[in-house]
Amino acid sequence: MTLGVVMLVHTSLLRAEQMIRHWSGAGCPVVVHVDKKVSSADHAGFVAALSDLENVQFSARFRCEWGMWGLIAASQAASAQLLAAFPDVRHVFLASGACLPLRPIAELQDYLDARPDTDFIESVTTSDVGWTIGGLDKERFTLRFPFSWKRQRRLFDGFVTLQRALQLRRKLPRGLIPHLGSQWWCLTRKTLSAILEDPRRPELDRYFRRVWIPDECYYQTLARQHARQIESRSLTLAKFDFQGKPHIFYDDHAELLSRSGCFVARKIWPTADALYQAFPRKPDPFAAKQEPNTGTIDRVFSQAVDRRANGRQGLYMQSRFPFMDRENSFTAAPYTVLQGFDDIFLGFADWLATQTGVVVHGHLYGSDKVHFAGGDAVYRGGLPDSPRLRDYNSKMFLTNLIWNGRDQRQAFLFGPADSQQVKWMITKDSQASVWIVTGAWAITLSRSGQPASAVRAEAARLQQVETRLLNTLRAQDARSRRRIMTLAEFLESPVDVLQSILDDMGGHRAANLTVAPPTVNLDGFVQFVQDLKNQGMHPYLTGDFAVSETPDSSRPRPRKPYIVGHK
Repeated sequence: MTLGVVMLVHTSLLRAEQMIRHWSGAGCPVVVHVDKKVSSADHAGFVAALSDLENVQFSARFRCEWGMWGLIAASQAASAQLLAAFPDVRHVFLASGACLPLRPIAELQDYLDARPDTDFIESVTTSDVGWTIGGLDKERFTLRFPFSWKRQRRLFDGFVTLQRALQLRRKLPRGLIPHLGSQWWCLTRKTLSAILEDPRRPELDRYFRRVWIPDECYYQTLARQHARQIESRSLTLAKFDFQGKPHIFYDDHAELLSRSGCFVARKIWPTADALYQAFPRKPDPFAAKQEPNTGTIDRVFSQAVDRRANGRQGLYMQSRFPFMDRENSFTAAPYTVLQGFDDIFLGFADWLATQTGVVVHGHLYGSDKVHFAGGDAVYRGGLPDSPRLRDYNSKMFLTNLIWNGRDQRQAFLFGPADSQQVKWMITKDSQASVWIVTGAWAITLSRSGQPASAVRAEAARLQQVETRLLNTLRAQDARSRRRIMTLAEFLESPVDVLQSILDDMGGHRAANLTVAPPTVNLDGFVQFVQDLKNQGMHPYLTGDFAVSETPDSSRPRPRKPYIVGHK
């Protein structure tokens, strides 16, 4: 008899009884503490159900509440009773009614017999390791916490605020260095006896009684003062999420738990019948010497925590939906936004789709309808071409569009005449690649057949809308990739810009472009711009054109002059 068990039971008494019989049947004496919140009738029935086991005893009962002293008082009473009643016990293992042995208990006994002087308890200092997940860290040792965080939240928060305002600080007991760690430990008789019989125990207990969550620091701190050899790890597999809440194991975790090689796991769902039938696993001579290895399960749970906290790119879930900035990306895949190009080139969307193989939509945010690629009335995922439904939530419309077509790169046309509700999303979305030729809307106005005086107000409106978009794209928190050029700058070297777009969309697969797509007729455009100026409207976003100049987007770019120096 080298291993004894202290078991803390709160709920699921039938499962706790099953676990107690596992430990007892393997020759381990068990002292059980039943939470005082359990009714007297249920407690009496629980005790009667285990009365046939000679090596099982029940300790005095305390009210156990998360974060409060009751858990320590319960473990102290049960541990003292175990040590007194079973003098042959060399290691004491703290477990709960929701703990499930994964390997034969004989393997755990052999493991501890090979390490008779080793204490297994996670114990780290607050200054060296950020063990705490959220909430209070060092202040749990310097402030007082007489109120329950769960039942008396307002009093708890108010008293913490008051102590901070008055700069009240508790003085740590002499020689005490606070440590934190998992509640579930396995200590040697010598270390546990030294903690329980410490002459300073009344002083230490008074101090820890007002520490927040003492079950994570009481034994972890005092073991450092009495243990000969500590391995700072727990033999119980207990995983926590990003909020510090324990993960619960279900039937579909059976294979993962088996591969971990751990001796005990918590917290097991009470109705996980498959787990309770599969574990403890049968003795295996090849696995008997296996060292617990949580590497695989750590990776899986880290991925699960990341998935829960950040989600998949562009996939919105109920738990994070109200918080747009919690997503690691607004959309599921890279996409391209092109503004002004369809004003310059004839059939630009079809030409770009042919050149790149990308799905190129028209003006998704057009005022008349949603212009899907190919002229479809309904796109993947049941997205309709109704502008009213689109504008009900323009951000989620784009998110759904990219998600449903994430197997292909997508692009769409945009312009100042379109609905602008989505501009902030495009600006903040790291998946977006935005290419803008400013002032290109002036070409469409010049080809309308109306004089500059008739379209002056519309030109001013479009310029104001485009200016606001540019200011948004240049915001400090913008994360999209963007290339902005005036119409005059673009017409100097259109082939170079188009090649850059192809490279951005197609990567190394992009074809070399030698000829730009056909342009619209630009005859009279420069004079139209001058007429707008003469009417008092300055189209500064188009860039500067000489009055005698006739822009031609297909002409080759002139070579830049340079000077060759010599000595």
